[in-house]
Amino acid sequence: MKKRFTLLVLLMGLFSALPARAVILAEGDYRHREDVQAFIQSVAAKSDYSEQDLIQLFSQAKQQTHLFERMNKPAEKQLEWHQYRKIFLTEKRINKGIEFWKANRELLEQVEQRYKVPAEIILAIVGVETFYGVYKGKAPVFDTLVTFAFDYPKRAKFFTRELEEFLILSAAQKFDVRAVMGSYAGAMGMPQFISSSYRHYAVDFDEDGTANLFDSLPDVLGSVANYFVQHGWQAGESVTHPLAVTNPSGLDQMSAGFKLSYSWDDLKAAGLSASVPLPDATPVALIKLQQQESADYWVGLKNFYVITRYNHSDMYAMAVYQLSQQIKDGMQI
Repeated sequence: MKKRFTLLVLLMGLFSALPARAVILAEGDYRHREDVQAFIQSVAAKSDYSEQDLIQLFSQAKQQTHLFERMNKPAEKQLEWHQYRKIFLTEKRINKGIEFWKANRELLEQVEQRYKVPAEIILAIVGVETFYGVYKGKAPVFDTLVTFAFDYPKRAKFFTRELEEFLILSAAQKFDVRAVMGSYAGAMGMPQFISSSYRHYAVDFDEDGTANLFDSLPDVLGSVANYFVQHGWQAGESVTHPLAVTNPSGLDQMSAGFKLSYSWDDLKAAGLSASVPLPDATPVALIKLQQQESADYWVGLKNFYVITRYNHSDMYAMAVYQLSQQIKDGMQI
């Protein structure tokens, strides 16, 4: 009995010696942190939430620090193209896209007619993001955003803004804040919009009074199309073309990436050619895709850059584009 009492005293002493923040976070309670309190006051001043409402929410927040590894090591930065491509350019994903198009042909025609974004591009986005709505994410969005906003310094500014956007969005949409699930980065719904994108680009395509990216397929497809339009999609224009390298040494002075850093004349001067004519002054990006033994080169045009606004990765944009073309080809058989 005396040994148990002594052990209990030692444990109590150790617990009391821990920093207050460590104890609070162990319980999943952020409300006593000064940075959180300042955030609560700021959001309460500009939203329908009261400070007490927000204090209650933050007292229930649970750290999601296990997501840090996924944030630090996204597939786009860990894999080469020949590995990355295998994830998305699968027979299963292509066939599902064809089936989805056939089942929703009329709706896709309506969206395409209004926004002038090809149906195959819209389908490829939801195909890459959530396998056409099958996998929408299992991470609690509120807890995820809280954790990244207050415990992940290198992206704190971005996630603090997204957390605020999420709370304002949830009040407008009447979400159950604690029940919304999404990706490891807090993206939501079938098209995986982050909160700021949801607020600024989601559309009520079915005209029921709410832009619903979880349960309304018209809203989902219309919102993806609107996202592209708002980021500068050029109707009827190409996305990308493969390049032939006629002078390998010319590539030594070129930097690959998704930004439109060159003119087409620059790429031609470096010994690159395409099978389609392009005006010399056309802004372009040089895309390098690493295969197992060598690299493929493509020219990225404005619409390719627009796809990267969804995910800032040339491999992501190329996966979307190539999936879209596979789906389109399947529809024509």
